[in-house]
Amino acid sequence: MVILDGTIVSVALPSIQHSLGFSSSSLAWVVNAYLVPFGGLLLLAGRLGDLIGRKRVFIAGLGIFTAASLLCGVSQDPVMLLASRFVQGIGGAVTSAVTLGMVVTLFPQPKERAKAIGVYSFVQSAGGSLGLLAGGALTQSIGWHWIFFVNVPIGIVAALSAGRMLASEQGVGLGKGSDVLGALLVTSALMLGVYTIVETTDRGWASAHTLSFGAVALALLLAFVARQAKATRPLLPLRVFRSLNVSGAMGIQALMVAGMFSFQFLCVLYLQKVLGFDEIHTGLGVFPVSVAIGALSLGLSPKAIARFGPRTVLLPGLALIAAGLGALGRVPAGGSYAVDVLPALLPLGIGFGLAMPALATLAMSAATPEDSGIASGMFNTMQQIGAAFGLAVLSTLADAHTEALLGDGADTASALTGGYQLAFRIGACLVVVSLLLATALLRSPAPAQRPAVEETPVPENAAH
Repeated sequence: MVILDGTIVSVALPSIQHSLGFSSSSLAWVVNAYLVPFGGLLLLAGRLGDLIGRKRVFIAGLGIFTAASLLCGVSQDPVMLLASRFVQGIGGAVTSAVTLGMVVTLFPQPKERAKAIGVYSFVQSAGGSLGLLAGGALTQSIGWHWIFFVNVPIGIVAALSAGRMLASEQGVGLGKGSDVLGALLVTSALMLGVYTIVETTDRGWASAHTLSFGAVALALLLAFVARQAKATRPLLPLRVFRSLNVSGAMGIQALMVAGMFSFQFLCVLYLQKVLGFDEIHTGLGVFPVSVAIGALSLGLSPKAIARFGPRTVLLPGLALIAAGLGALGRVPAGGSYAVDVLPALLPLGIGFGLAMPALATLAMSAATPEDSGIASGMFNTMQQIGAAFGLAVLSTLADAHTEALLGDGADTASALTGGYQLAFRIGACLVVVSLLLATALLRSPAPAQRPAVEETPVPENAAH
């Protein structure tokens, strides 16, 4: 529900603009107002889960998200919708930040954890693709308001189920990590950083706005790191990054998502603007990726990770993603979905279904029960930063190349396709870099090096 909400709005933007009177320049903030708090609060929310209990934080986040969804659906003007989307982003961050941490704590045995992370990865990655399909269907059939209203019953059922099924936990206590200054520094840095990245689409990378805000965000982040190195009760214990597998997996994930995210955004534009698909057919067009991700994440990936180790599964996954993006980089202006698009989408889905569970396993490989929330929040933060950065860079390059081709006399379809091709190829290069880094840096943990949480008894209620 939370991940889906990042994309379900995209296909409804024209209807929202017409209904509420958004200007063209402000319409993008229907998406950005959600992304900025979502990306900025993941780290803080994850640490709060460690300190006061992940179940409490999870249910609180669901409550905020559900209430904000209702407000989004009843919005009558742009200000109310943007404010509600901002609060919705807060709820999404608070909820999703602790989810992976709960998964590795509830499933301590390696085989069971691999299966659980596979389900987690499938739900997370499929949410984006399903959002495109659900957004088109709801908008065309009963109106854009229902892309928000649909969250309300789901959120209520999820909160009630979590309250009954999840084991209660006290957390380590605020005294173990109540670093207020650190919290202010990292939240300000991340929110400002995400804001700066998403604004580059309109302002450009070399503008005074981008350079000045980016410099402030970087300074805040460096100040946060310095604070954590000296604080007696740090918000983010730097020991989390001592493992090369953990720090490497998080950086590799950001690169992979930066390249992969171009598919979700630019392939949709190619299907609609070049091949002429409507919203529902566009959602159906990218649905095979979700099917492939599901088949791998829920079936082969957990078994392969348990048998061969996450690194061995990750490398071919990254190679398949790069191959799929490279194939999309060759789609012609007069292309066919069955001949030119579908053969590229299948390796993308298979590769992501292999790579994402493997990266999640590596990123959480050194997490203890006291640190699993912050590790989960950090993993999700790197994903959001990678997505925002990749979308901003690749869409900017695609637009610039399209304008250049139009200036050279190319027709609209050829110019648009040329811009998308360039973005797909650069996305493939980013994934190739992540593959090279994974080959050089990562190692599958030996059984004796399994994280301490694997020895933690399963809570009595976990059987539910």
